[in-house]
Amino acid sequence: TPHTIFFYISSFFLIKQFLAKVWVFVVCLTALLVKLGHWIYTQTNPKSCNGKLPPGSMGFPIIGETIEFFSPYSLHDIPPFVRKRMARYGSLFRTNFVGRNVVVSTDPEVNHFIFQQERTSFRISYTQSFIDIFGQQSMFSYHGMAHKYLRNLIRQLVGPEKLKGKLMYEINEATRRHLHSWARHGTVDIKEVTSEMIFKYFAKKLISYDESKASRKLRENYKAFMDGLISFPLNIPGTAYHACLQGRKNATKVIKDIFDERKKSTIPHQDFLDLLLEEVRKEEKILNEAIAVDLVFMLLFATHETISSAMTLLIKFISDHPEVLAELVKEHETILRSRDNEDGEITWQEYKSMTFTHMVINETVRLANIVPGIFRKALKDVEVKGKFKFLMITLTVFD
Repeated sequence: TPHTIFFYISSFFLIKQFLAKVWVFVVCLTALLVKLGHWIYTQTNPKSCNGKLPPGSMGFPIIGETIEFFSPYSLHDIPPFVRKRMARYGSLFRTNFVGRNVVVSTDPEVNHFIFQQERTSFRISYTQSFIDIFGQQSMFSYHGMAHKYLRNLIRQLVGPEKLKGKLMYEINEATRRHLHSWARHGTVDIKEVTSEMIFKYFAKKLISYDESKASRKLRENYKAFMDGLISFPLNIPGTAYHACLQGRKNATKVIKDIFDERKKSTIPHQDFLDLLLEEVRKEEKILNEAIAVDLVFMLLFATHETISSAMTLLIKFISDHPEVLAELVKEHETILRSRDNEDGEITWQEYKSMTFTHMVINETVRLANIVPGIFRKALKDVEVKGKFKFLMITLTVFD
């Protein structure tokens, strides 16, 4: 019938239109999969012009090997992320984390070569998440003369002359006072109490800050900052990374408020902030207020966190090696016996005579792995051992 014929004709055209749409969808999906596959291949196999990158894996698309890189590990050991790849690929390998293609070197010869080529073939470089944590005004962001200028400022705080002058005596007095306090408690958490001791000393030295008298608790914000420092860079409330950023923001606010209050004051405090204010007020200046505040933040972090970690591991290493403890006791008892007054202040000559003590300190710094890796960026194609070439890539040095 006409109705039946019309039904078949309509059905035929509908089926034809449906198949055409399916065909377009299949073609588009195939093209998308090919494009995605090519992108994944280029991500996992980055090109090196006229050279060969070290072996390794770039991990998953976008996130690379970020999750495994940020896995927790024992402080005084090689990170498992690095150890696993050293066993598989050797002392040089490539990877990707926090959105950056990276070559990791654990080869002493290569690392020495990189440091020799500073500012010619390599320069200091950090990931964006690292810059987000430490700030755009951080001294980590500066190179060349600006970085040298900031280093010279810091030397006026903790340089050899300062150590020989007042620093050694002040630290000795602070340490003895805290040791007496710890002894009364019986048992203490070494990392916590040494961190508190160093923080108190340098907070006062830097900005005349006393936590016990301040309404704004600076150290609490530093704790939040440090707890999330090595964490997956996901800035969502509730994550360690978000708490880290908030801790930094709050700590910087406290330092900025102290800086602003000091600008209005004419009373000298004989601290590092006085020096920074002098530099900021100069007509021809490199330092501005933002850099000065960030420098104080960085120094407070760098001093108390690294020193307290090293001191904690020093005590662990000594307790693991009683023969080392016996030799240390012998050296220091010899110094005390040579004094007219055993309770007198330590002298520069005594400090220089502590040969075995300095050996123990140097070995602790070597083993402690306080800063397990640093970042450098290749400024041009760099051939290493006539085999591999780094092409404008971030290089992480583990030593």
